[in-house]
This record gives sequence, structure tokens and C-alpha cells, in this order.
Amino acid sequence: MNKTVHRIFISVMVVIVIASVVILTYTGFNYYGISMEERFFHTDNIALKPSGYLGHGYGIAGSVMIMVGVFSYMTRKRFRKLARLGYLKHWLEFHIFLCVLGPVFIVFHTSFKVGGIVAISFWSMAAVVLSGVIGRFIYIQIPRSVEGRELSLNELCEMKAEFSEIINDSSQFQGDVSTLLKDSFKDRPDFSDKNVFVRLWKSYQNGRIVFKKLKNDLRNLNLNKSNYKKACKLLRSEISLNRKIDLLVVMRNLMEYWHVAHLPFALAMLVVMLIHVTVVIIMGYKWIF
Repeated sequence: MNKTVHRIFISVMVVIVIASVVILTYTGFNYYGISMEERFFHTDNIALKPSGYLGHGYGIAGSVMIMVGVFSYMTRKRFRKLARLGYLKHWLEFHIFLCVLGPVFIVFHTSFKVGGIVAISFWSMAAVVLSGVIGRFIYIQIPRSVEGRELSLNELCEMKAEFSEIINDSSQFQGDVSTLLKDSFKDRPDFSDKNVFVRLWKSYQNGRIVFKKLKNDLRNLNLNKSNYKKACKLLRSEISLNRKIDLLVVMRNLMEYWHVAHLPFALAMLVVMLIHVTVVIIMGYKWIF
């Protein structure tokens, strides 16, 4: 999957999520906006209540999406024989897509009323989604290959050496661009704070300052558009790589702690959801079948 196709892939998933929220909200806006007592007399109650043909359908669709999202990613991740079925990072993105869209349908299935044992599954689901957002942030801070494999410190050092070779090759640029690029990181500030969020913020701020200064210096050299873009791209890569090297160990440790928090909520959500589905079937709520 090349960059253009990948961007289309991501854009389509984002559009589907947004469109689903808009359509579901528009469909039941008048119904969801009134009190629980008034809903019983509303014309849409038969369709949109949790046991209605639409409300029940939302629950089934959302549950299927979550199950497919969870188990497809877990299967692809654990079985090496499936490595040919696309990059792991693309499966992760598909996992995130389904595990965001699924809860959206579940929320509308509940008609914004949660109680009893199902509340455990619902709030576990909310915790899973929230922790998933945090996990995604941590995930992208860990350097990875194109396939999604974690890079070792040695591989990162090799990448940094390649950057240095490109920067030192003055034939790549006009004028004093190589000198400017080399000087940009000559005096790097100390990011040894124990608090990882403080370190991230300082590193981010420093990167912005360095990048802004270099852009101004490059404009003064009157470079052509091609060389200007090439220099800016190199600097962005250098800033990102330095930040990831600084925080490599910390982010890997955070990812391990994140799994400890994320998995129990996911398991609780799935177990209670299966109990809920079983009880519903036993009581005779079989949707349109």
C-alpha cells in the first residue's frame, strides 16, 4: 500500500465514522432529546428503543464490529503465517477504526440509558476506547519499520548515521545548507526530566524552535523550491528521530504498563457483552430473525 492509497484508506475510515455519527444522530435526534418517560409515547420508540428493530440492530452491528476488530488484529499479530496479509500497522489502524465505530453504534443502541450489569460492559468499553487513544499515542512514539515492527536502538543509530551522511554531502544542496543542518543540533538541550510528559513537551518545543529558526535561515539563502523542501524534510526527520531515541526506553515501558490496563477492561467488556447477548436471546429478543 503506497502513501496515496494509505491516505485514502485512512480518510475513508474517518469519513465513515463521522458520517455514521451524523446519520445516527439525525435519525433519532427528536427521540434521544426527550425524557425517558416521554419516549414511550414517541412515534420512533418502537424502532429506536434498545429492543426495537433499529436500536437492536445498532447493538448487533456494534458488537460485531468490536469482535471483528479485536480478533482480526489479535490473529494477525500472533500468527506469523499471516504476515503476507498486509502490514501489521494497517491492521492496527483497521482495528482502531472498528473499535471506534462499534462503540458509536453501541451508544445509540442503549439510547443513552445504561443500567444494571450492562453498565459494566458499557463503561469498560468507554475505558477501552479512552485507553486505546492513549495507547495509540504511545505506539506512534516508538520507532517502527514500514511493516510496523519495533526498531532496536542499533537500527535507530544506523538511521541517524545515514542522516548524517546525507547532511554532510554538500552536493545534495546549494550554498551553506549542509552547515545549517549540522549546526541545528550541535547544542542539544538536556531532556533528562523524570516526568515523561515534561520531557515530551520540552522535546516538542525545542523541535519547533529549531525548525522555525532553520526555515528562516533557509529562506535567506534563496534556495530553489526543491532544495528548500528537501532540507525541511530532513530536519523534520532528524527532530523526530532524536525525540524517539531520547524516549525509546520510557515509551516501551509505558506500552507494557498500558497493556496491563487495556486488556482487563477489554476482557470485562467482552465477557459482560456475551452474557448480555445470551440473556437477550434466552428471553426471546431475536431482532428480525
